[in-house]
Amino acid sequence: MAAGRFAAGHLGGLTPYLPFELVDAVLEEHRAVQRRLRDLPSRVGVYFLPAMCLFPEVGYRLVWEKMTRGIGSGFLPSPSAKGLRDLRRRAGCAPMRALFEVVAGAL
Repeated sequence: MAAGRFAAGHLGGLTPYLPFELVDAVLEEHRAVQRRLRDLPSRVGVYFLPAMCLFPEVGYRLVWEKMTRGIGSGFLPSPSAKGLRDLRRRAGCAPMRALFEVVAGAL
């Protein structure tokens, strides 16, 4: 189990539906795992993309704030809009497509 800022439940309300073990497996399968330790790892990007779809009328920063509200800001990064855009691009389409196929089948 991941701890600290990467612990289950620390990435908003999507974690019950997208467990981080599943997200990590999909990222590994598509070789989309970050190559170095980052404040915003690929796993966070996978949760950020659906959150953007839930709040299409707001910008990246406000989506980040909605996604992380209630966690406490003591150990969370405060990314810029550019950092969040780069995170979205790093996550890529292939892992998101694979994740959708797995979750949509279960629903």
